[in-house]
Amino acid sequence: MANPQQTDAATPTFSEFPPTPYEDWRKAIDKVLKGAPFEKRLITKTYEEIDLQPMYRQEDIEGLPHLDGLPGFTPYLRGATPMGYATTSWDVAQEMPYSTPAAFNAALKADLERGQNAVNIVLDRPTLAGVDADQAEADDVGKGGLSISSVADLAAALEGVDLEKTPIYIQASTSALTFTALLAGLVKQQGKSLDKVRGAIGMDPLGQLARDGRLPRDLDGIYEVMAQLATWAKSNAPQLRTITVQGHPYHNGGASTTQELAFALATAVDYLRALQARGLSIDDAAPRFRFALSIGSNFFMEIAKLRAARVLWAKIIQAFGGNEESQKMRLHARTSAWNQTVYDPHVNLLRATTEAFSGAVGGCDSLHISPFDELLRVPDEFARRVARNTHTVLREESHVTKTVDPAGGSWYVENLTDAVARKTWGIFQEVEKQGGMAKALEAGWPQNQVADTASKRAANIAKRKDIFVGTNMYPNMKETRIEPAPVDAWAVQNERKEALKAVRAKASGNKQAALDTLAKGGANTVESAISAAAAGATLGEIAQAARTNAKPGPTINSIRAERGAQAFERLRQVTESFAAHTGQPPQVFLATMGPLTQHKGRADFATAFLGVGGFETIYPSGFDTPDAAAQAALASNAKAVVICSTDATYPDIVPTLAQTLKKANPDVTVLLAGYPAEHVEAFKAAGVDDFIHLAANCQSLLTTLQKKMGVAQ
Repeated sequence: MANPQQTDAATPTFSEFPPTPYEDWRKAIDKVLKGAPFEKRLITKTYEEIDLQPMYRQEDIEGLPHLDGLPGFTPYLRGATPMGYATTSWDVAQEMPYSTPAAFNAALKADLERGQNAVNIVLDRPTLAGVDADQAEADDVGKGGLSISSVADLAAALEGVDLEKTPIYIQASTSALTFTALLAGLVKQQGKSLDKVRGAIGMDPLGQLARDGRLPRDLDGIYEVMAQLATWAKSNAPQLRTITVQGHPYHNGGASTTQELAFALATAVDYLRALQARGLSIDDAAPRFRFALSIGSNFFMEIAKLRAARVLWAKIIQAFGGNEESQKMRLHARTSAWNQTVYDPHVNLLRATTEAFSGAVGGCDSLHISPFDELLRVPDEFARRVARNTHTVLREESHVTKTVDPAGGSWYVENLTDAVARKTWGIFQEVEKQGGMAKALEAGWPQNQVADTASKRAANIAKRKDIFVGTNMYPNMKETRIEPAPVDAWAVQNERKEALKAVRAKASGNKQAALDTLAKGGANTVESAISAAAAGATLGEIAQAARTNAKPGPTINSIRAERGAQAFERLRQVTESFAAHTGQPPQVFLATMGPLTQHKGRADFATAFLGVGGFETIYPSGFDTPDAAAQAALASNAKAVVICSTDATYPDIVPTLAQTLKKANPDVTVLLAGYPAEHVEAFKAAGVDDFIHLAANCQSLLTTLQKKMGVAQ
């Protein structure tokens, strides 16, 4: 018998809950806004000139292209492989910023045993320029990366690494020929097979030009080498990419997301045309490309950037006549160097985590997550471990790898992806109108565009509309500073000199003949360079031979790289220098008026505001009268006073207090916490010098205060 209490229930649906019209939502929002303009309060303006809406709906993605596309199918909006990360995750490609082969190898082997699965070599300045360590300035050797000058050096750096199983990425730029020679020499020396070597020896002359403002030789000669490397790799190392187009120089200059992507794509098109002009087909050239983009803090914007990048590259290659396989973009992501801070550096852990998550959701193929102390020193084992484990947490704990294109179908992300693609394409077309990226750089157009965006960022950072936690907002005044670890440049160079001396002593008698052959040029430049490396020639010797009879390289105005937080960091550093010299940080007296509830909010705000610049506040309990506050402020010998109370009480307090302070000490700086607009001019007339409030230019105000208080010149 059936249970009398059991009834047949219909399958629940949402039909009994009809959708609410958008207009009703707007009415509710307008009620909350109380007359404030919707567009001003709720629409977010971005540096990409994209208006972010407070809410997205089905209607916002209607008519967008590629929504029905599938992972692994052109134009690869949802990824270049059908299974995404479900079968193969991104390469954990952590940079190893160690200056010598031995130090690099020790860190690399330790990390390969603990989650890293790719080699990512960042080279120092002399190596990138094709200069041996014993011919370089001591301060440059090992600066910013690894010093490598020979097959023996590369063997020492990669000792214990199976090059047939571990992908290797080297951003070699105009030293790509020499590094290809060194790597090929090492692979042959080890008895390994070049056709099993995976990764990239990235050539990116225009990226180097944008960053440094110069190249060691003419672009035509560089493009000739680029074409020969691509041709050689197709036949000898088909899994090795020879071109890595970098967005980093633009991102690190303060560019918008769309500017970074557009300039990277425009650069790649210049390279494609150069390769085609030298006889390569589009399907021979395109598979040799790899892109490296920085991932910033705007979480959804960065996801959209990576998705849009794949679509735009596919369309570019399609326009060149390339097949579907050639349309696939190989994409490396690096968490932002521009976003990192010197102060409260452990916050960098959090920044890098959100940025890395954007990279993973966006579908990058390889990823570097910056250690939190990257700016201050060569990262220690703890910093490397935490950065490396961020990869592991994302892969193993977040389940981001379980779904292909987890952002797919989001009304917000799909709309944003389309907007990023369209804005990027517009900038790309502007570059094309100027004759391509090389000519645009010569004319200074990309530099000006980036500088304009950087200026807008700087203005918003100064007013704290853009926030760097721990630096221009929420400073940790009890922070224990991580002291920079200075590198003994002379010791590094001497170590490298001794290694070079040993290499030169062991060089075979065929070295000079191989270098002479290389100097003659011709169609076999790559093989000649490999022969020279195998005979014991150094990187500098190979580079010099390859540049025989080369024309001078171009010079341009470079992209000025400055992190977003640097202006505020300089404020703190000036104050700290003052404190170290005088034995005490500069002090500001808080004239807190009335009971705690009357002054606390603004007193706390003023304390944090001033703390950003390293100022210390004297924070007494509330005063009953302006005279009492003035007497206490003057007795403190503080050179600045902040009046803290409410707008309602200010008319009775401020004129008397400000006049009393100025009469007793004309040099004292009087600030007011708040901005009572209707009384501003009267309060200035009474002696108030400036106002501390949410919309204040914090950087400018604190800079002025430093000068008035004798903290800065």
